[in-house]
Amino acid sequence: MKLTIRSVLLILMLSSLALCLSVSAQQAMPSDTQLLQTYDSNREISLIGTVVKYETASTVPPMGAHVTIQTASGQVDVHLGNARVLSANYLALNAGDNVRIVGEPMVLGEGTYFAARIVQKGTQAIAVRNTKGFPLTPASTLTQAQKEALRGVR
Repeated sequence: MKLTIRSVLLILMLSSLALCLSVSAQQAMPSDTQLLQTYDSNREISLIGTVVKYETASTVPPMGAHVTIQTASGQVDVHLGNARVLSANYLALNAGDNVRIVGEPMVLGEGTYFAARIVQKGTQAIAVRNTKGFPLTPASTLTQAQKEALRGVR
């Protein structure tokens, strides 16, 4: 088999193209850290445990309400978002309360935290984040009738 300059150049170009495609395909795969920077309700898990400590305004990032719960595998710091969402729904968290929290681990800087979407105590369950992971505000928890009643109130 006799190789011409044209066929050698064609082989080199094709192999270069194949190499470029494999490199770009590898870069397209997000790392675990990149995946944990965006909330995905398909990755949600449930934590079941006992409240150790509840803070309405933690100084530990992310800012907002945090609850530390004791699970079977250890203590977990859970970010709850805006504490007023819980109080507007008459949900109080006290040391010793049994809770179930639905959410997912997220990355923040060099560490991780657990972002709660639903907090359940007994038969009462309160959403503290939407399905895209954004913390709710007390106004977003109002029913349509409550929003209508407040229309025009300043």
